Amino acid sequence: MVDLQVDIAGLKLKNPVTTASGTFGFGEEFVDFIDLDKLGGIFVKGLTIKSREGNDYPRMAETPSGMLNAVGLQNKGVDYFIDSIYPRIKHWDTEIFPNINGSVIDDYIAVAEKLNEVKGINGIELNISCPNVKEGGMAFGVSCPSAIAVTKAVRKAYDKTLIVKLSPNVTDIAEIAKGVEGAGADSVSLVNTLLGMAIDAKTKKPLLSTITGGLSGPAIKPIALRMVWQVYNAVKIPIVGMGGIMNGNDAIEFMLAGSTAIQVGTANFIDPQVSENIVDEIEQYCISNGISKVTDLIGGLITE
Repeated sequence: MVDLQVDIAGLKLKNPVTTASGTFGFGEEFVDFIDLDKLGGIFVKGLTIKSREGNDYPRMAETPSGMLNAVGLQNKGVDYFIDSIYPRIKHWDTEIFPNINGSVIDDYIAVAEKLNEVKGINGIELNISCPNVKEGGMAFGVSCPSAIAVTKAVRKAYDKTLIVKLSPNVTDIAEIAKGVEGAGADSVSLVNTLLGMAIDAKTKKPLLSTITGGLSGPAIKPIALRMVWQVYNAVKIPIVGMGGIMNGNDAIEFMLAGSTAIQVGTANFIDPQVSENIVDEIEQYCISNGISKVTDLIGGLITE
């Protein structure tokens, strides 16, 4: 019997497999395909203080070994989530992590304060890194001072588990990770999407209405693994790793690089059962390799 439990700064997850914000809705869309109680957690769709329409269509495009998105945080606002959505999903035996967003620091604070009062929500993911929104707030994650400032502000407003989601569109991600750790982050999640674009040669036009968007999927996995490894060697707080995870083997690679838990994102669009399958595949790997606790994999990369 393998012990699959992991610990994110005192918050215990039954296993390291979670789903990435923006790829899994609020979980309800997947109830016909998988047993959500088998997951370690669900990072639900991004929330803002007020309702947002998102960007104009087209806002998704398939690319080699990946996809671009520029959805633009379409949601009905945090109050709607608390009043109408959370009551429908809170019975699941898995951790629910709201992903919070803002255009200015006060927006982040307001969302965090509201979620701090919700019983049963034990952690939030602070999105300082989303590259697909035109307003200035999402650039917080690309400079160390602004990443620290928003993390400090939200830390004061939120007293449960705070996971800060880092942008890969930076020169030194380890420096930003150390900055948010010092500002009170309990954990960091990485990587968010890489800034990319796609063009239709026939029409000579971009495939996205916003021209650029966030690249995800297997195409970014080598970059994501490298960044997780760099951050693991720079901070002491737990890492939630993501970026092109398609199967159990990919998840194990992220754990060996230093992730305590992982998020499955783009793969959910291809196979709605993939997250549950990855739980089974990690367990099978541990059995095959004589590993009794999945935590033994964390940072287990052999470099000599």
